[in-house]
Amino acid sequence: MPTPVTLPLASWGASTADRRALLIHGLGSNGALMWRYGTALAETGWRADAVDLRGHGTAPRALDYTLAAYAADVAATRSGDGPWDLVIGHSLGGAASVLAAAGDPSWTRRLVLVDPAISLTERDRDIVRDSQTRSFDDPSQAAVRAEHPHWHPQDIELKALSAQQASRWAVEQTSAQNPEWDVTDAALRIAVPTHVIASDPGVYSIFRGKPAEAGVAANPHFSVSVVAEAGHSPHRDRPEATIEALFAALA
Repeated sequence: MPTPVTLPLASWGASTADRRALLIHGLGSNGALMWRYGTALAETGWRADAVDLRGHGTAPRALDYTLAAYAADVAATRSGDGPWDLVIGHSLGGAASVLAAAGDPSWTRRLVLVDPAISLTERDRDIVRDSQTRSFDDPSQAAVRAEHPHWHPQDIELKALSAQQASRWAVEQTSAQNPEWDVTDAALRIAVPTHVIASDPGVYSIFRGKPAEAGVAANPHFSVSVVAEAGHSPHRDRPEATIEALFAALA
């Protein structure tokens, strides 16, 4: 197991809340970009803590950017002495969450995976690399707004900031150090209720209709819903529908 680093947190909700959630962002993003989940959970009595992953945001930099290293960091991020009541992981954060939950069944009571990067095809890997290259080549709000004019102003601001904060080397190494991007075996070992909020393959999804979806179908703890007309980040493309899907999964 790689040596973990301590991840910084952004928090929503009262520190005394009975229910605790951990929010884990995707590649090239930061914890603040999980604000839709944080505010929605806090408004219903939760405490939500979002991490910056290693090499992202204000988190420590390192040399190891394997999926196992990301998983070690989030597995070491604990909710006091007990398990998290909920972990929400988007994309890369979903893959790290799967590995952490499979390795330690006491880490969380429930998982919600948002278009998770459980198993990536070569085409998807090329799409992700191209997207990250564009973000780093022009990390401005104008560039984000031009690509995503329908996003909330805060998402535009924070997405530009995340590209300015993240280590480009770390993001590139995340691809280079994981030549086989597949955590399906770990997903099949998960023994807690796990719901996937997938994006719409008619827009773009790395989960729905892909080998990842077929791979986890054998685990009876998994369920899936799809946010129509949303791309890989449904909480930014269709935030109201995504939050509705979240609370439906928690009901």
